[in-house]
Amino acid sequence: MAVCYYDGKFMPVSECTIPVTDMSIQRGVGAFDSIRVYDGRTFAIAAHLKRLEGSAIGSGVDIGEIFTKLPTIIKEGLKRDDAPKNGIVKPYITGGDINNKGHFPNPRFFVIFDDLHRPTSEERKNGVALEPNRVGRAFPLIKSTNYLCGLIPLSKRDDSFFESLYITPEGEISEAMTSNFFLCIDGKVITAPVGKVLKGVTRDIVLTLAEENGIEVIERCPLESELAKAEEAFTSSSIKEVLPIVKVGEQIIGDGKPGPITLRLHNLFTANIHRWLDE
Repeated sequence: MAVCYYDGKFMPVSECTIPVTDMSIQRGVGAFDSIRVYDGRTFAIAAHLKRLEGSAIGSGVDIGEIFTKLPTIIKEGLKRDDAPKNGIVKPYITGGDINNKGHFPNPRFFVIFDDLHRPTSEERKNGVALEPNRVGRAFPLIKSTNYLCGLIPLSKRDDSFFESLYITPEGEISEAMTSNFFLCIDGKVITAPVGKVLKGVTRDIVLTLAEENGIEVIERCPLESELAKAEEAFTSSSIKEVLPIVKVGEQIIGDGKPGPITLRLHNLFTANIHRWLDE
């Protein structure tokens, strides 16, 4: 069961409502983050809240004292019997009702404590396919509630694609709709630099684990033209952790199966979760 904190109290998420005058509805102005919870403990919460703060400020929202309250609200929420102990915490900050020429001085915020909808065991075992997205993502450093650019290609697809993958007109691959993207060529991991993509918290941890274990990482945008010669690919996110990608559009990656670097990094990630758990 999902529970929500809003306007000073906790309630079932089905009872949480905001006015239709809110700028998240009127203009799509809102920021959020997704914080993984393992056995009742948040994972890398400081990095997530720092990113959320940057996303809100980058959206023109006056954050006020929100971030002095959020850590306590999240801790209190996770102590509740109706909050999932292995799930996801999603704090949201909306534009509120006032739009002062792109400045939003009276935001709303709420926090959802929800069950985790992870990739299936079959998807993890066999890998998944991504749909090339030529629309492009605006403001990659902001984790916005507006996912329209990523959803447009998916609305015309069949169910064989897991999510969309942003590719520029010049053929540069940046990131997937809800995760960072990595391509493996000649045993090296290639991933787009922060600035062209969202600063993924799980991405940073994967890069740390790669460096600690002798896996070379090159930070540049992978090219669409390199997909045919890549040995493997994967994505990373709080929910998916490390997920193998075996196909992009019609292009099969490597032998069409999850590769050894992907599997090694996921095993390293799960073995090191405790290092980033919060007290």
